[in-house]
Amino acid sequence: MPAYTVREWDKLPYGEDEGQIPALQADRLAALAARSTFAGRGGGGVLEHGRHALRARGVVGILAAGDISLEILPKIDVAPGETTDHQNAAIRKRLVHMLAVALDLKIDLGVIANIAWQRETLLEILIRIFCDKLTEALRKGMPRRYVNCEEDLPTLRGQLDIARQFTRHAANPSRLASRFDLLSEDTPLNRIMKAAVMCLTRISRRSANQQRLRELAFVYADIADVPISALGWEQVVIDRTNRSWQELFAMARLFLQNRYQTTTGGAGQGTAMLFEMNALFEEYVGRLIARALAGTGLTVSLQGGRLFCLSAQDSGHALFQTKPDILIRQGGRVAHVIDTKWKRIAARIEDPKQGVSQADVYQMMAYAQLYLAPRLTLLYPHHPGLGADDAVHSRYCITGHDTILETASIDVSNSSQVVARLRDLIIGGKA
Repeated sequence: MPAYTVREWDKLPYGEDEGQIPALQADRLAALAARSTFAGRGGGGVLEHGRHALRARGVVGILAAGDISLEILPKIDVAPGETTDHQNAAIRKRLVHMLAVALDLKIDLGVIANIAWQRETLLEILIRIFCDKLTEALRKGMPRRYVNCEEDLPTLRGQLDIARQFTRHAANPSRLASRFDLLSEDTPLNRIMKAAVMCLTRISRRSANQQRLRELAFVYADIADVPISALGWEQVVIDRTNRSWQELFAMARLFLQNRYQTTTGGAGQGTAMLFEMNALFEEYVGRLIARALAGTGLTVSLQGGRLFCLSAQDSGHALFQTKPDILIRQGGRVAHVIDTKWKRIAARIEDPKQGVSQADVYQMMAYAQLYLAPRLTLLYPHHPGLGADDAVHSRYCITGHDTILETASIDVSNSSQVVARLRDLIIGGKA
């Protein structure tokens, strides 16, 4: 299968020239992207279908249509001077790290050889990680659970269902309406795992992954096949007996449900696994801030607050609810509001406003009015154009208030230091 890679906001030419995507296949990819929930009203929210090129937007992941696939990687700055393959490998590592933090997964990135990061797409890497984790978990045994069973047996098992006995077997007392609990492997959790295995079997193109998935499908042969739309997600209870399956459950949800987000086209149309980077960056930063502030007395709320801007004068109905990305409280009072923005800002010498949108400023001013926080931060991904280190770049006073609005950046490519940098940013006032 021909596989192409493009980064956010970059263009990928199509046509008949060597190395270009054939026009018909480009049309298929664009049509698949237009069916995504991220496509927007005009259908171009994932890929802009230009006259001579496809242009990626702020959504990353994999599109596969027919015999072609397109991998869209986030625009994360990596070491200059490296080959494109090395740079893409570094970006895939960072993206998998962000997903691991957002989904609370323990993924050892070092167990995957550098050559695999260079040659395999993001989807195949995630499938490989899932297969390895599932195989390891199954070696310790498939989780089982007691399920309620009702059967008509020649001898009583468990309790007698009196109502069923005297309605169904009144004339045939040789059968006893039994009701009993059976320790079974055919549980909602195992059905979800099987559905994930079968789904990935259809979309994986890597022979090694296909082999792993076939072996796993054999293990799950006796588990009921349930359509993805009918899976009992709400019936799964993660407790001390199956705690080790929590990560696999989260990964299965990633593959099968709309999270950041996975979408699947119909039969013959192709498949897509896509992540909206604004939402992923917000969750990633929020979870890391919660880690950074553990033990400080500060509490972190993600998508909390939810205060309304207006109330109707006649009815009193609340209107225009706010949902700040991150609220930091001290002693029950909101001390800091952080809104994450997955976009590049300019250095102050290039643009005094740094490219911050007026809508974002208005939004933060509304937060200042509603939450009475003395400090507001617009947090962006760092890039070399802002200087060597991530930091607070600008501070502004909101007219008529003591509130400070600041712009800051955090380097997502430096995973080993990002928690400490966020702690310094919040507590020390600088990163």
